[in-house]
Amino acid sequence: MSGAPPSLAALVRAAARERPDSPAVVTGETRLSWAELDALVDRAAAGYARRGLAPGDRVAVQLPNGIAWLRAALGALRAGLVVVPVNTAYTDPELEHVLGDSGAALLVAGEEREEVAGVPVCVGPPEDDGAAPDVEAEPAGLAFLAYTSGTTGRPRGAMLTTAALRANQEQCLAMEPPPVRPDDRVLLVLPLFHVYGLNAGFGLVAAAGACAVLMEVFDPRSSLALMAAEHVTAVPGAPPMYQAWLAAADAAGSDADLRRAFAAVRIASSGAAPLPEEIWTAMRERAAITVHEGYGLTEACPVVASTLATGRPKPACIGGPLPGVEIQLRDTATHEVDPEAPTEDVADEGPGEICVRGANLFAGFWPDGADGPDAEGWLATGDLAYRDADGDLHLVDRRSDLVLVSGFNVYPAEVERVLDAHPAVLESAVIGVPDARTGQAVRAVVVLEPGAGATFEELRDHAARSLARYKVPTSVHFLASLPHSLTGKVSRARLRELGLTRAADEPDLEPAGAAGDG
Repeated sequence: MSGAPPSLAALVRAAARERPDSPAVVTGETRLSWAELDALVDRAAAGYARRGLAPGDRVAVQLPNGIAWLRAALGALRAGLVVVPVNTAYTDPELEHVLGDSGAALLVAGEEREEVAGVPVCVGPPEDDGAAPDVEAEPAGLAFLAYTSGTTGRPRGAMLTTAALRANQEQCLAMEPPPVRPDDRVLLVLPLFHVYGLNAGFGLVAAAGACAVLMEVFDPRSSLALMAAEHVTAVPGAPPMYQAWLAAADAAGSDADLRRAFAAVRIASSGAAPLPEEIWTAMRERAAITVHEGYGLTEACPVVASTLATGRPKPACIGGPLPGVEIQLRDTATHEVDPEAPTEDVADEGPGEICVRGANLFAGFWPDGADGPDAEGWLATGDLAYRDADGDLHLVDRRSDLVLVSGFNVYPAEVERVLDAHPAVLESAVIGVPDARTGQAVRAVVVLEPGAGATFEELRDHAARSLARYKVPTSVHFLASLPHSLTGKVSRARLRELGLTRAADEPDLEPAGAAGDG
């Protein structure tokens, strides 16, 4: 390889040269060395060339985790193409939007279809025995076009360059200890079509020449058994995974399988959504593993901060910036003194909006680079955080989700933590609604435990025991379930789309325990 930042396909080639017989991927009954994986990537690259695709063309890949996904994506990169990872759960209208917006020349999918929205479909990655193209990636050239919905609107394509993806790999691997080492066996159950699984998962595996233990679909019991059987040593995860593993242990009536699965694990991490403090604590006590929480976003390829960077793992803490990443907390211009807040609740710095600068940032949104880093290289993330006395960062909420009541900031996550502590509440979400007197008011959307009942008054009084008066919900809407993102976050944007932010005179919008749809 030249001095230019290598693409993921080039990293596979390098691992094949340096460690040809070392294990690269384990999935089901299939075990591939780096040399074997590299040969499969060559066949896919040759297949794209035979179909007449030229460097710079976009190829959409809608496949589950597996060897086929790796062949399709890595082969496209080796042929100089741009990969458009597509969520396997997308409906046809969502898929058609991504294909049309990206101008994809081909869709690689798992089911037989002639075309979608005028785009030809290839079932599985194309293959050919001919000479494989090996196009050297331009550092500033597009590698992936990752569609992210943000907080509202249709998904937009984040332009991830070869240099930005490589920069984030190097930033992650510069931490001590590194999240992936050459001798690691890394559980990859995070979806590869998500940038977390793609770059912080397989990207680090390829960069280190480690081994990916790949699962197509997450199942808590089978994944625990797989981790024990394959002696997994590194686990990049998300909060729903840790919650599910603990629940599986509860159902089994023993933590034996949980401890056996994590016996060889040296590094466990969590990202994509805040990890509840009780889950962090339970993993430490029951699985004998400290989960390092991190923070990132698609536009940063994706990791920005981690407790691995500070060496101070704490519950509900995302640590500090990775080596080579800068973070500023900028005033949201809505800060007011809370006359009811006890002084010990006031953070040392913030909350402010997380702004990031580093070589790992994207090149803006497709096709013209809109809304990318500013002239000085800073990207405003829309996420709010504060620094504690140690200088470590704690997430507060999304700026777009902030509720402003009479000029005072209400952070939905704070109210949700209080509501979720009520014995009748399974899950809650908090959004702002128009209010003629205070500008906005706090509305809780609540899912009750099966068979449980609660009234608006009960939940209001429960919240009032822990929260300042202006933070207490003035209305409650009961639903059978809440909409979630792929990574387990409650989607407040979806709740707003359901019309739940309309003003209402009645505080109890739905009979307690009823399943309304908004």
